[in-house]
Parts: sequence; C-alpha cells; structure tokens
Amino acid sequence: MQSLTSFVLQDPCTAVYQLVNCVLALGPLCSQSSFFCPLSVSSSLGRRPGASAAFPQLLYNAALPYHSSAVLALALNTLTAPYRMSSSGFSMLHFAEALTFGGRKMLAATCSVPFPLAPAWSLPDALLPHMTSAPWRSVSPCQHPSTVFSQSVVLRGIPETRQTSSLPAGTRLPSSLHACESGSQVLQHYLSSLYSRALSTTHLLGAPCALGSTFPQFFSRFVTKDGFTMEQPQSEAPVVGHIPVMGALQASSALHQTLRVLCQEVSASDVRRWMNFSTAAVEQDDFREAVDTVRSLAHCYREGEESDDSD
Repeated sequence: MQSLTSFVLQDPCTAVYQLVNCVLALGPLCSQSSFFCPLSVSSSLGRRPGASAAFPQLLYNAALPYHSSAVLALALNTLTAPYRMSSSGFSMLHFAEALTFGGRKMLAATCSVPFPLAPAWSLPDALLPHMTSAPWRSVSPCQHPSTVFSQSVVLRGIPETRQTSSLPAGTRLPSSLHACESGSQVLQHYLSSLYSRALSTTHLLGAPCALGSTFPQFFSRFVTKDGFTMEQPQSEAPVVGHIPVMGALQASSALHQTLRVLCQEVSASDVRRWMNFSTAAVEQDDFREAVDTVRSLAHCYREGEESDDSD
C-alpha cells in the first residue's frame, strides 16, 4: 500500500504544481500497484484543501505536522495490522482481492481516534449510538461517502470480555447487536446494518494501540489513561498510554467526486503558464495520459448510471 499527502498551498504557481504532482503520482500508481490510499487530514486533493477532519476527543491542530502525522500514523498502524501480524494469516494480496474489484485501485481511509468506548460498556453498547452513522472520520482527501462498495474494517483495543453483551439472562435486549455470540459477529452485524450493499471484511483485535512517549498528548479530559471515554470530564487530563481505535479502508463513491474535481481543476488551470514541461523533464503527452488515467479511475466509483458530461 502506498500513501500520498495533500498539503495546504496558497500561491497560484505552487498550487498548480500540486495539481500536476497529484495527477502524475496517481496515474502511475494505478498501473504499478495493487492498490493505494491517499492519507490526509484535509478533505480535498485540489487547490482548496477543504475542512480538516474533526475528532470529538482530540484537541489537535491540523496545521501542525507533529499533530496531523500522529493521527495518520494511528490510522496506518491500525489499518495495516491484520496483514502485519504473523498470526493472522492475512496478506496484502487478500486485501487487494477483497477491495479492488471493478478497477477500484484507489481506497479511502477512515478512523475513529479513540474509538468511543466507556469504561463499563460492551462493544454492542458502544456501537448502538452509531447505528445510522459510523463513529469514524475520513483520513483521506474525500467527503463522507453515500455508497461503500467494499471495505476492510479493523477494530482494536476491545478486551475479549467486553466484545459481547453481559446483560443478565431475561433482560430485554436494547438491540440485535446484544444478541450476537461473538465480537466478530457483533462487528459484522453492525456493518451489515450500516452498509447493506457493501462487501465487508472485519478484523477484531484485543490489543489496543500503544502510544509512545513522544506521541502528542492532545486528548480531551474525557479520555482516560487507558483510552476509554468518560461521560464527564476528569479534573486533569491524564497521560494516555494506549487507546482503542477503529478504522476502515473503503472503496466508496466519495472517491468519484475527489478524482472528478481534481481533473476539473487541472483542466481549468493554465498549466503551461506556470510550468515548463521541458525543464521539468515531463512530456506533455505523458501528463495528458496521466489525466486520462485519473479520469478513467474516477468512473469506477460512480453510483449507478451517470452521464459522462458530468466529468
């Protein structure tokens, strides 16, 4: 898996170079990788970076690389955990086969940092408030998708004793999630309810995401030292040592808009005014081919039948 980062750029010349570099990077990635995922707390690949991802329990400054890179590192560490663990038997090849059918080689990443788990809650209790919208935020330059085609979801940091409901026998169950017999079943049932048309693979890991001594302590006072989320703020913010994290790699309709807007901005920009292709060692034909590749990739994420005129 490869990653790109979008930067907040202001002057027109640098902004055009950003657009050109994005296109020239995305084009070869489509042909030379099994899949790739842009990572960014910004919501756009274009000249206007858009709003930064907001996490309810993080007091981070998205403009600080120290903060934004820490958030992205948590996401990357979580999303790649299944095929990095020798005991899982899950390889990157399995990732590609499960997620990239239909030519959808570009994926979007989402993450919940930390996953909202109260000290006394079970996994069904934690998921119940999010039955209409998942608790994660995008850490790729795209908006919230209306359709998810396929996804790989990882949830880590839920102890085995709390993966299913612990309500006494005879108690009326708050939801069908509380009737599931295993944590994996809870997670799969939740995703099936939320994304009924998506092909979802799930990975439930008991170990939380450990935070090193240099990790920024930008958590709110609602987060305990063990990463659980309290209903009331603590008197002082503790040093958080590890947290539960939930993340997903998705092939979704949001990428159609991201790539379409990128191509539109490139087409609307007078690229030759700002850059000299000969001195940049870039052939104009290669650049046009890269734009066509990105435009074709965008078509793979369309919902239903849309007119090509919209691109």
